[in-house]
Amino acid sequence: MVSKLGLFSSNETKEDVSTANLKYLLVPYYLGEMTEQVEQEDRIPVLKASQDHLKEFISVCEALELIPEDELQLYRQGQSETGANRRAQKVARFKRQKAAETKLQEIKERKERRGRSLRATALSAPIEAGEEDDLEADGEEEREAWLATISLALCKAFDLVDMLKKEEEMLLAVKERKEKDGNAFAREMLDERRQKAEAWHQNAASRAPYSKPAAPITCATFAQDVIEGRASVSQAHDHKHQPLIFGPASLVGGGLTSERERMAAQVFQPSFRMPTMSIEQAGLAEMKMMEQWQERTAKMIQEASSSWHKDDTSLAQDYEDAEEEKARAFDDWKDENPRGAGNKKLTPCG
Repeated sequence: MVSKLGLFSSNETKEDVSTANLKYLLVPYYLGEMTEQVEQEDRIPVLKASQDHLKEFISVCEALELIPEDELQLYRQGQSETGANRRAQKVARFKRQKAAETKLQEIKERKERRGRSLRATALSAPIEAGEEDDLEADGEEEREAWLATISLALCKAFDLVDMLKKEEEMLLAVKERKEKDGNAFAREMLDERRQKAEAWHQNAASRAPYSKPAAPITCATFAQDVIEGRASVSQAHDHKHQPLIFGPASLVGGGLTSERERMAAQVFQPSFRMPTMSIEQAGLAEMKMMEQWQERTAKMIQEASSSWHKDDTSLAQDYEDAEEEKARAFDDWKDENPRGAGNKKLTPCG
């Protein structure tokens, strides 16, 4: 629709495009972004249509000189550029994207502050010369905002084009493999998984006891009997069931011999820790720990009580002996110094 209207010409630059028409540059970009999200059984046509819209957006921006020269060179060279240059270009693209986002945020904050100021002053006077300058500043600010939005869309468009190309190549390779081998490839993978699952279940069934399984330990009294030696846990209570394994780890036959195999085995694993013991075993361990704690506590209380009783008795006896000795000394002093004995030599004053 934009191309039919002829809003942009190949002879124009970004300075020649009016501010009111800048927003129409983003129409192909949004079409490509929305087309990429379409869900369809055959995704290859969707990817091609999305790439066509994005390339149209990039070509229009290229004609208007909105794309940096280094970005444009890498885009034209495609996959012939080295990996180091591509990484450097991605870093530069990321910086431009952050700069555009920062610019848009600053413009938004300035507009909000200006709007609050205008509402606070509630100007009703006619427009003066200074206010005309403010309107011109608003127009320049709007143009800066649209140019920053286009720059941000360009960064996202280049990343999206690269991603869609890789996805298209992968889907074409899978499609070619299916056309070449038919359904043999998928059937081979399913058969391998089925054989490994059957082997695991057969091994688990061979280890299962043929006799009637013992009742699980679910009673605290039985756990207490086991701790005190009045009962014993039979081998039937041992939990030999292997933990569930999800994803590619179920395809690993033997031990993990490399870091790659170890990382592949961790794919789609549960996010929580698998149990290492049963509830019965945990109950027995907790009962044993509690019994040991009670024994230590009782021993400490007994030692503290006995030592306190002995120390208190000896202290009381020493105190009584000291008091008795003090009383006897005072009695002896009173016998040696009767009341009024020191005043009998005094004579009346005459």
